[in-house]
Amino acid sequence: MIHRKPASVVTRFPANTKLFVLDTNVLMHDPTSLFRFEEHDLYIPMATLEELDNNKKGVSEVSRNARQASRYLDELITPFEADIADGIALEVHGDKSATGRLFLQTEAINGDLPARLPTGKSDNQIIGVVKHLQELYSKRDVILVSKDINMRIKARALGLAAEDYFNDKVLEDTDLLYSGTRRLPQDFWDKHGKEMESWQQSGLTFYRVRGPLCTSLLVNEFVYLEDDKPFYAQVKEVSGKTAILQTIRDFTHQRHSVWGITARNREQNFALNVLMNPDIDFITLLGQAGTGKTLLTLAAGLMQTLEHKTYSEIIMTRVTVPVGEDIGFLPGTEEEKMNPWMGALEDNLDVLNKTDEEAGEWGRAATRDLIRSRIKVKSLNFMRGRTFINKFLIIDEAQNLTPKQMKTLITRAGPGTKVVCLGNIAQIDTPYLTEGSSGLTYVVDRMKGWTHSGHVTLQRGERSRLADYAAEAL
Repeated sequence: MIHRKPASVVTRFPANTKLFVLDTNVLMHDPTSLFRFEEHDLYIPMATLEELDNNKKGVSEVSRNARQASRYLDELITPFEADIADGIALEVHGDKSATGRLFLQTEAINGDLPARLPTGKSDNQIIGVVKHLQELYSKRDVILVSKDINMRIKARALGLAAEDYFNDKVLEDTDLLYSGTRRLPQDFWDKHGKEMESWQQSGLTFYRVRGPLCTSLLVNEFVYLEDDKPFYAQVKEVSGKTAILQTIRDFTHQRHSVWGITARNREQNFALNVLMNPDIDFITLLGQAGTGKTLLTLAAGLMQTLEHKTYSEIIMTRVTVPVGEDIGFLPGTEEEKMNPWMGALEDNLDVLNKTDEEAGEWGRAATRDLIRSRIKVKSLNFMRGRTFINKFLIIDEAQNLTPKQMKTLITRAGPGTKVVCLGNIAQIDTPYLTEGSSGLTYVVDRMKGWTHSGHVTLQRGERSRLADYAAEAL
């Protein structure tokens, strides 16, 4: 038997607001999702609460989120226990933009589902609740919100509205992600060259330009014009329709080589300019396999650690997500356990070690030992509570981090530390992350335009003709 709510509740809803029914995986993915639906109402079925209870044990991210979601619900409900059936205002706790109400399932609902769907399964119970609510509130949009693709397919097959949870996505389309570089229009100097001022400082030329394009420029963005005389510059200041551009160092020339490495293309040149700039504390480098992210970062790290003495050591870490089956327990110290994950580090050190042709075999062996003593490999699991002072911190494969993990890592940086995040958002190995919700996408979007951060998306592969062709053809 279906117990219907009193008519007074049905008529109390504001016009044009929707009723979203939350699946458990949404709350376990983002506990703050309770406050992310603006003026719309939320409905939490009993099956969702049961699943939260079943997943609360453990130390994983999912278990922590399940416990946090339960705490939020407890804080919301405790003061208003008598009014649960009428809905609880979300505004009281959390974001003030959440002006809707929270409804909990307070009675048994036996929705008429096809006989083939077993009622014992919690997914089907939630679909039954959505069907019942749609019949009860025929004039409202009742929508199931779930991260489970198959559940959304089942709901739509039954004629019910279902959506993914979009609030965790930084961007709908990753093609819109900030690239850190901008091609200037051919008529740039005609439109922005009037009343232009230029001066020289520390061997670099500065231009103060005025014009309509300046309002859309971001601090530390690289701008370029490919002409007979190519123009490469970095935006240093933006104020209304005025911007200051600074020419960059040419790292494609051997005299500016970094640990024997020179830039092979325009984007690598831009990347070395931010990596070698002591005023930039946070750098993100994106690019597909073979674009030189790790090699350039390590070369810049070694140069500034061993020669310039800006940093005391290089710390390298990465998420240990296997591509295939996990190889299981590894014996040894933290560093030894991390070594199988650090093949990229060893490969790049081999390349960097061969750049010194005159050193001979003994000299190269000594350099290799010196380099290894200055590079520490750390596991992400032991980062909580640490502070790194005067370190060059490299976070490799950063696309596999969640925004929360990324925040935890970046906030480890103490005075004089540079943090470099490397990754390829097209190669995410973590099952619950997408290009739009990855922590790497999140930090690129949030940190752009800050005076002490730089970002470059590397375009051209420089690994080998085989790797470049495979990246395109396969």
